[in-house]
Amino acid sequence: MAKKINTNSESYLKMYSQMVKIRSFEDQANQLYLDAKMPGLTHMYSGEEAVAVGICEALTVKDKITSTHRGHGHCVAKGAELKQMFCELLGKEEGYCRGKGGSMHIADQSNGNLGANAIVGGSMGIATGSALRAKLNGDSDVTVCFFGDGATAQGLLYEVMNMAALWNLPVIYACENNGYSEYTATDEIAAGDILDRARAFGIEAHKVDGQDVLAVNKLATDLVARARKGEGPFFIELITYRYHGHHVGDINRTYYRSKEEEEDWKKNKDPIKILGDWLVSEKIASDDELQIIRDDIAAEAHVAVQYALEASYPNSNEVDMHVYMETT
Repeated sequence: MAKKINTNSESYLKMYSQMVKIRSFEDQANQLYLDAKMPGLTHMYSGEEAVAVGICEALTVKDKITSTHRGHGHCVAKGAELKQMFCELLGKEEGYCRGKGGSMHIADQSNGNLGANAIVGGSMGIATGSALRAKLNGDSDVTVCFFGDGATAQGLLYEVMNMAALWNLPVIYACENNGYSEYTATDEIAAGDILDRARAFGIEAHKVDGQDVLAVNKLATDLVARARKGEGPFFIELITYRYHGHHVGDINRTYYRSKEEEEDWKKNKDPIKILGDWLVSEKIASDDELQIIRDDIAAEAHVAVQYALEASYPNSNEVDMHVYMETT
């Protein structure tokens, strides 16, 4: 007889699978770069999976997100298909933006993903505008704006938080504090408490362990429901860590952080291991069952890479398409 799994268990297993999918995607993307098969640079999300998954699991398809230059995890957590993701990274026709956006500009409006943005903090206005649209139209969707700790230095954040607070917009500002703004420790460049920056506008602000997907999801589920009822905006600071450097070419990281620090996070604070250990301890899944999930997703990512490598590039006569606005 098959083991009966309740609704909560299904959600826990889904979050585990989604985090593994993000990690597998990033592993393959990094290998594509090392093999000189991917144009340009990309910014790995490995280590931060619990943030994207915990929040996006609290959202519906109609809810919106905006993303960052480190946005692969957000895209996958919101429902992106790996084949189309890899096609976009490789500049192929079947990518989400027909290969013209690349790693830092993936969007999928059918899943509520309004797009990643290579400009630091560049999507803050888009997210707030999306929330304003929802309120003016009487729609029930909520928008989540993902950004890094370095983006808290952008003036745009304070302009939009002011508007969101004045108009009680259904937007959640999710600050992924991974401890570093590019190559500088956050505590060397960010004075005071990040949460106080939101509280100055009367915005309810929370800090959560960004490596604990269950804690992230619990908080996000509550705030999304409240934002949907008109109680927004909200601000979350999620304490997390990026395993790789600022980008795939940042291989000499020891001049701004130690190998011991990296290993400590990987060994003791890995979000996939934390949830996996909990699933086993609660007898929701066995080690063997979790291994099957990891193997299946690794195989899926491998197939997606091969698909993207064999896919076609956009036609050269489209070089000006989607660059200039067409007028009548």
